[in-house]
Amino acid sequence: MNQLKGKTVIVTGASGGIGLEIARLAAEKGARTVLLARSLAKLESIQAELAEKYGAEVYVYQLDVSDANMVEQVFKKIFDTVGEADVLVNNAGYGIFKEADQTDAKEAEAMFRVNVLGLMACTNMVLPAMKRRRQGHIMNIASQAGKIATPKSSLYSATKFAVLGYSNALRLEVMEYGIHVTTVNPGPVETNFFSIADESGSYAKSIARFMLKSEEVAAKVVGAMLTNKREINLPGWMNAAGKLYTLFPGTAEFFGKKAFFKK
Repeated sequence: MNQLKGKTVIVTGASGGIGLEIARLAAEKGARTVLLARSLAKLESIQAELAEKYGAEVYVYQLDVSDANMVEQVFKKIFDTVGEADVLVNNAGYGIFKEADQTDAKEAEAMFRVNVLGLMACTNMVLPAMKRRRQGHIMNIASQAGKIATPKSSLYSATKFAVLGYSNALRLEVMEYGIHVTTVNPGPVETNFFSIADESGSYAKSIARFMLKSEEVAAKVVGAMLTNKREINLPGWMNAAGKLYTLFPGTAEFFGKKAFFKK
């Protein structure tokens, strides 16, 4: 029940959505939380909230994970001020729903820098100490889109497939050091993600009844911290659909065509 008390939990993309709810729950459970995001003003507001509500030890740093130099500088500050990480939650990411031929190279590069390269850079900063201490937990927020690719998500799905591949290889590499690697694969979540990905609002409206709550996903993530949980897949029915897709992709695409084209 108190596995997080006194532990250092670093969360990227912590200014809203799933990241914010993870920060709240980790602080409630007694973790020393380090919150990273591009908006320092939002982070400072959250810091004040958590300190007042839980008496939590909260540190905030402005960070754009797509900037490798900034990642290195900020993490060095964290290690000097706060200490080494027990848990890193790579949550920063975004999506844009467009067909492949409407996506230009700059958009592709920018999304990969945040969703994939930024995640790798943050992970590389905490791994040496975790290996030395022979303990730690990397939690990568991926997506069901990394298991089932659908129209208008070719770029976004590509980044999430990359996160899953990277995480699966990393898990094997660090297993002997006692380090856990968990991928979190939620379906659509009720956050501001769709304000960027789905500017028209039509997709979000059509799947509103299926959307997960940020609090629900965060509870699963925080509950799995410092445990040897391989994957967290939400919701259950979508995970089942993903397994069906893996086994019978042609059949799944034929019968799921209507659902796939909701964007």
